[in-house]
Amino acid sequence: MPKAVVLAAGRGTRMQSLTEQIPKPMLPVRGKPILEHLLDRLREAGITSALIVTGYRAEAIETHFRGYPLSLEFRRQTVVDGTGSAALLGEQFVGDEPFLLTFGDVLAEAAAYRGMLAALTDYPEAEMAIGVKWVEDPWQGAAVYAADGWVSRIIEKPPQGSSTTHWNSAGLFAFRRSVFDELRRVPISPRGEYELTTAEVQILARGGRVRLYEVQGTWRDIGRPEDLDAASRTP
Repeated sequence: MPKAVVLAAGRGTRMQSLTEQIPKPMLPVRGKPILEHLLDRLREAGITSALIVTGYRAEAIETHFRGYPLSLEFRRQTVVDGTGSAALLGEQFVGDEPFLLTFGDVLAEAAAYRGMLAALTDYPEAEMAIGVKWVEDPWQGAAVYAADGWVSRIIEKPPQGSSTTHWNSAGLFAFRRSVFDELRRVPISPRGEYELTTAEVQILARGGRVRLYEVQGTWRDIGRPEDLDAASRTP
């Protein structure tokens, strides 16, 4: 099975005081950290090796998962300056093979991870695949436009009410190693970060093909305290 890269460097400021002493991926859901639920599901999907990119309170993550029954490596993002630069730290780890990438606060079912990888490997012409969920308005995430299963445009945090698509990026991706060339070219954003979405847009702009994959089943982006409460009440 291809390898997985998990981005878990941020503090999670939207969690307010909950992350003063603990990184967001380590917040507990039904008795164990969010990140442990994620790794359990990667294992169920058949992933045998993963890289966790740490940053804020990295030692809490690295210590907790010492001895976890999955081959794990860690890279520290010493300056937490965006998901693009975090993803670039995975280049040596993944080598030349396609790989899965996800955020450390996004939970999906094991079938979704398998489906993401198949969405890329079943289409040799695809450079990447992006997982999406249907929402009323994708203004809080990234709006994804597609036709016949192929993505045509991605807009990060569009103004509320401006999108004509209901597809929202689900924080699950499958890439070929060509993404690292794009990540090296990503400029700093108005938010002062190097963003993964910019690399995805660059792939589309130069004519690279991007496959759409609808994430089925239970999916949750645990970004706010209310999301943590909801995740604790449901599988």
